[in-house]
Amino acid sequence: MIVPSKKISYISEYFFSKKMKEIVFLEKNGAKIINLGIGNPDLLPPYGVISKMKKASEYDHANTYQSYIGIEEFRHAISDWYLKIYKVQVDPEYEILPLMGSKEGIMHISMSYLDKNDQVLIPNPGYPTYYSVSKLLEAKIVYYDLHEKENWFPNIQLLESSLDLSQVKIMWVNYPHMPTGATVTLENLKKLVSFAIKHRILLVYDNPYSFILNDDSYLSIFNIKKSKIIALELNSLSKSYNMPGWRIGMVIGKREFIQNILKVKSQMDSGMYYPIQIGAIEALKHDIQWFRKINEEYMKRKKVVWEICDAFDLKYSKNSAGIFVWAKLNGLEQDDIIWSENIFHKYHIFITPGRIFGTNGMGYVRFSICCPIEILKEAKNRLCL
Repeated sequence: MIVPSKKISYISEYFFSKKMKEIVFLEKNGAKIINLGIGNPDLLPPYGVISKMKKASEYDHANTYQSYIGIEEFRHAISDWYLKIYKVQVDPEYEILPLMGSKEGIMHISMSYLDKNDQVLIPNPGYPTYYSVSKLLEAKIVYYDLHEKENWFPNIQLLESSLDLSQVKIMWVNYPHMPTGATVTLENLKKLVSFAIKHRILLVYDNPYSFILNDDSYLSIFNIKKSKIIALELNSLSKSYNMPGWRIGMVIGKREFIQNILKVKSQMDSGMYYPIQIGAIEALKHDIQWFRKINEEYMKRKKVVWEICDAFDLKYSKNSAGIFVWAKLNGLEQDDIIWSENIFHKYHIFITPGRIFGTNGMGYVRFSICCPIEILKEAKNRLCL
């Protein structure tokens, strides 16, 4: 018998992977499932992106191995984009590393900086991959609590008074926050940077949602002075430009950090497909007007989800950003998993239970707005008739 690694016992198959298998099975048996659980943008990328990619695929060198650090034109496009959108200067030669999706970056950063038993600060609720990757590397998870009454921002004073931070190596931070959609202020970013500098913690700012329904308030961790001393930033074109299947991400940070991550990444892949990089360059030319256009559509969709929430007396914030609506069940006695499963089996509508994002997600559910408004209205009709 071939025994699997003990590390495998620390994690389970990703929740959404298991759920999608269940959805596919039901659909094969005639059910019409409406998926409001997964943040999978359904809109097209900006005009011209796909045609640029197609044309580039015909070049003689398109199918060869590509540079581990991406082509020079792509890194310069990222640098120009950061300056134009975030007002942040990034050296395209040494401070940018393209990734095959920012999810890849979570693994690469963790492998670059975590040793066994190092501690990792992970938000509760938060993105489950932070936990899974850390456990695979046998790091020790230290959750920091996020609560609605504090707009889902960590209590820095409580962290400093209640924890021994001397063994903490990495802190994962994500705003606009997934799953709640909470935004962050410059003042609070300053607090995070000061905290990380004081305790010598690598602050990883995961920033894929900054353009979605965020009132033009586009923030980077590098808007804060001295942040490059201790911070990395992950970003992605998946949500911003409706390109999730393209797997285009990036990590930004000082030269030393990027070089260490490259040591790991260059062992794992052989560079991003050339036509995809060309398509990404074209996408990055689209900025404020593009975001406003897609946000008009997302706002229409979000209002339909609000109507569903109102029908079930769910509580939600109209000030949240990103591609989800985070809603609180009416009454603490309601179990979010049971509620979600009941809706799934009774109405064939998948809504994500909040508990999968951590214990502080108990009693909440998360709706995705990544499906056409006609489908959202159909969901509303199924649920509210």
